Amino acid sequence: MKRLVIATRESKLALWQSEFIKAELERIHPGLEVILNPMTSKGDQIIDTPLAKIGGKGLFTKELEDSMLKGESHIAVHSLKDVPMEFPKGLKLCAVTKREDVRDAMLSQKYKDIDALPQNAVVGTTSLRRRMQILRYRPDLQIKNLRGNVNTRIRKLKDGEYDAIILASAGIKRLGLEEEVNFFTPISTQIMIPAMGQAALGIEIVDNPEIEKIVLALQDESATIETTIERDFVRVLEGGCQVPIGINAQLVGASIDVNCIIGMPNGDEIISKTFTCKKEEYKQVGSLLAQDVINQGAKELLQRAEQVALNEVF
Repeated sequence: MKRLVIATRESKLALWQSEFIKAELERIHPGLEVILNPMTSKGDQIIDTPLAKIGGKGLFTKELEDSMLKGESHIAVHSLKDVPMEFPKGLKLCAVTKREDVRDAMLSQKYKDIDALPQNAVVGTTSLRRRMQILRYRPDLQIKNLRGNVNTRIRKLKDGEYDAIILASAGIKRLGLEEEVNFFTPISTQIMIPAMGQAALGIEIVDNPEIEKIVLALQDESATIETTIERDFVRVLEGGCQVPIGINAQLVGASIDVNCIIGMPNGDEIISKTFTCKKEEYKQVGSLLAQDVINQGAKELLQRAEQVALNEVF
């Protein structure tokens, strides 16, 4: 194969990610031409409604998958945290790239971190996971819906609509936007456990051996081990992308530290667990940990949380 086409969303972050993968593939495979096929997803078009009400994060992948199924593109580059558990027939998740900083971050023009925010400060996020954890830590804060691409969200912050906003550190760093605001502060995972797959890129491909061989060169072992645990955990919980679940696995030498949290969006009911296992056990850990929290009532808790997400405007 001499020419590979990447289906990509048109947002600045999505284009950065696809350009990065293009450069890596062309570096690893001399003579391979990689071109981008940009498109706008439904998730990009609907920016005034929480994702939980319009179908979840699969809205960011459908148009890209359609392009691959029609033969217009060969692969798609996603933020792994946006990738659903199931794939259309003929497509598969092939590679997970090396992770950036997995933490969430607080951005503000006036306040250096969460502790510095005044009583009843307005914080922007549409993520129920972030909402749950920040209200657990600071129940006095006011959470306000925040949609749009990274640049749009930062503009809204600068326009004074929010005292602070919460975004993924990885996206800010990849776009070099740390200096766009007065304060960019990554949040400790002790306060806010990240989403499954956060800071890794997932490469979805047409199920073809030649394409798979090309793309597998991007696979990162540590990221694959960590995100396998995280995705298995969410898959068994049947949680999807739009319920309040935080799950983070970190490979440290020959062991893996895993932290998870599930709860109501307002942070008043929580199930959390910390677990350590051996590296070679990673294929079982996510499912076992999920079953453990299911035995503690996690599925019932998530069902109630989902109803809050569907019925509440915040």
